Amino acid sequence: MPSSSALCLILPLLAAPVLALDWPEFRGPDGQGHAQVRTAPIQWNATSNVVWRMTIPGSGWSSPVLRSGRLYLTTAVPGEGGSRSLRVLCLNAGDGSTRWDAEALTEPAGAPGIHEKNGHASATPVIGEDRVFAHFGHQGTACLDLQGRVIWRQTSLGYTPVHGNGSSPVRVDGLLVFSADGAENPAIVALTAATGEVRWKTPRDAAAKRKFSFCTPLVIEVAGRRQIISPASGAVCAYDPADGHELWRVNYGEGYSVVPRPVFAQGLLFLATGFDHPSIYAIRPDGSGDVTQTHVVWKVAKGAPNTPSLLSVGDEIYAISDGGVASCIDARTGTINWSERLGGEFSASPVHAAGRLYFQAENGTGFVVEPGKAYHLIARNELDERTLASYAVDEGAFFIRTESHLLRIGDGPMKK
Repeated sequence: MPSSSALCLILPLLAAPVLALDWPEFRGPDGQGHAQVRTAPIQWNATSNVVWRMTIPGSGWSSPVLRSGRLYLTTAVPGEGGSRSLRVLCLNAGDGSTRWDAEALTEPAGAPGIHEKNGHASATPVIGEDRVFAHFGHQGTACLDLQGRVIWRQTSLGYTPVHGNGSSPVRVDGLLVFSADGAENPAIVALTAATGEVRWKTPRDAAAKRKFSFCTPLVIEVAGRRQIISPASGAVCAYDPADGHELWRVNYGEGYSVVPRPVFAQGLLFLATGFDHPSIYAIRPDGSGDVTQTHVVWKVAKGAPNTPSLLSVGDEIYAISDGGVASCIDARTGTINWSERLGGEFSASPVHAAGRLYFQAENGTGFVVEPGKAYHLIARNELDERTLASYAVDEGAFFIRTESHLLRIGDGPMKK
């Protein structure tokens, strides 16, 4: 379980109250992969404990989100002449049936190419009280009501992407905040959530030669002050939500294409620094200005991920490298308690549910591991479908997006 101090600091930052079992954004209610559930699946495969499997039109690697028994996810459906319809889907969590399917934006023909592991709908949507916010990187952002009607579209912030889009947005203080780190002129942007108007846009100022990154921000509170933590190429910076000015930064050189979302626990920030040689940093987030030389508590290179986010449970930090090496690290000291090769390639971020760790490989294999300073594998579950998306979690259930389907994993036979 996450520490009580971490939850007290983070949970109040959500822009609206959510039900205990809602999963309203990338990595859940606290944005860090913690599921407050009593029960969670342990064993499944392609035919066992799959409650339902629904074909998803088009393609995309955004993760599903959940609110009040409804699932939301984005997808890109091919259109005429090479165009794509960028869409939001709403499904019933109970049986997987589609409630509505709405176009949020249109991607014109001739859009920039993407990485083979990316898609045209990679950013996870965010659910508000009565709104769903769908972000498609350089193509723009849309806000829909919970019946699928578009309220506003914001398409004025185009930039030159590298490998496509990836960063998911976060809500804070009536804002929708996301990174816009393309080939040049990288920035972090805040939109007014009610209207889609640009509230502020802060340019990045870092020395890394490769400017593009894909990291989802995290909102924390330190000494009564909210901070938007946003790792990017060359540096991680904290920003003031009110106007976007930079509060502090830690530089990490030429790290670029940063993907893992940071986590906050034990009074420290934990993050990974991106390609080509990732490291995990532990940072005290209470500084001002450039604190590279004063606020880095420890850093570890072994087993650091390029893509999956970190996970904090108790006094440990857990990591899964892109190459399938899982690690347990002492949060205070950076000491590696264990390091084990699970096997396969990994992109999805891990979750902690019902006292267990869950890691999802790209080949569809889910690993269940007991948290602690000694490694213990509980189960290995084969879906035989490619997946790069992270779980959404409900009581006794996981929702897993594969290349072509959305599945509900839980106890019992599949519903016909």
